Amino acid sequence: MVEDVINVGKKEKTVSAIAAKPTITIKNIQKKERLITEISEFDRVVGGGFMSDSVVLLAGDPGIGKSTLTLQICGRMAEIGRRVLYFSGEESVDQISDRANRLKIKNPINLINLNSLESILATIEAEKPGFVVVDSVQVMASEELPSQAGSISQVRYVTEQLMQVAKTQNISILLIGHVNKEGNLAGPQVLTHLVDTVLFLEGDRFHQFRLLRATKNRFGAVDEVGVFVMSEVGLTEVKNPSALFLEGRAENPIGSVIVPVLEGTRTFLVEVQALTSYTHFGYPKRTASGIDLNRLNIILAVLERYAKIKLDNTDVFVNVVGGLKLSEPAIDLAIAMAVASSKTKKPLPSDLVVMGEVGLSGEVRNVTQMEKRLKEAEKLGFKQILSAKQVKSVAQAVKKIFDT
Repeated sequence: MVEDVINVGKKEKTVSAIAAKPTITIKNIQKKERLITEISEFDRVVGGGFMSDSVVLLAGDPGIGKSTLTLQICGRMAEIGRRVLYFSGEESVDQISDRANRLKIKNPINLINLNSLESILATIEAEKPGFVVVDSVQVMASEELPSQAGSISQVRYVTEQLMQVAKTQNISILLIGHVNKEGNLAGPQVLTHLVDTVLFLEGDRFHQFRLLRATKNRFGAVDEVGVFVMSEVGLTEVKNPSALFLEGRAENPIGSVIVPVLEGTRTFLVEVQALTSYTHFGYPKRTASGIDLNRLNIILAVLERYAKIKLDNTDVFVNVVGGLKLSEPAIDLAIAMAVASSKTKKPLPSDLVVMGEVGLSGEVRNVTQMEKRLKEAEKLGFKQILSAKQVKSVAQAVKKIFDT
């Protein structure tokens, strides 16, 4: 709750002379310069690099690698000759310096520990930087407002002032944001409306993979995804994610299925695993990691009803290898076949990929962009496919694979 005083008294109308502003036609607007970081996975997500007067918001869970990626970007900005200012309101200058040394960043980055918006604006005015980082926007506060840092009014006001500086002084600004326990951006929703680009760094911090997504981008598409691997020298780009996701897969494993999934405009081959076990309790357990648990329950009901696979006394565990989170319908048939494989104790062919959406009537439906999925599968040596073109129902798919 934020207290606000509203003056309801009548104000005398004043007539002021407001001069008309000149307009610019679209054909006369010059294309603005982009700052290319040469971190290709990052540049792809933001649309080809930072715009010269844009504000980008980067959010993610604690410990996911936001500060690491930010320092790597700062190192690239300094390398191409941009003066970099890094305002930190949470970590000390020594902590950031130690991380920069670990990442082997040799180019100069100007570090300042500040929480006051007025001091930040004065420093930017005096230093004339080409790239600014504010870590994080939720801990910055203005002396003009009586509320504490992180409140709705403070976050909104701080972002508005930094946005104005970026547009008027032609500076690229990167804001670091917190997330709440649900994984959404903390603070008022107006924060996402003010900035030009909103990026989320996702992944399980106990796994090495990190996915960078854009949920808003005024200067590019929002259907791109960048793949990184966390290593001792920072976040490393992954040129061939499919090969890395399938690394270490066992030979003809039971309950394992390969499915081509779309992440933005890219296609990955991902392994989906299932384990079934007889339950010793009256209520079987369902556990899903990387997929929606409600979707898993629907697929299990379809398997039991139409494929005649008895699961009412069976615990079912489903996992997506690598800590990825999948939501597209194309994984439905792969989940069903993985569970059927574990229940029947029969492995699927090692060169088979499975894709298809499963309906409540047990039918298998086509998925989008089949050519891209098949091309990625062929590149890694997969020769067989199980989709809506080969089978029309889940029961037919189970019979075709496991009754032969």
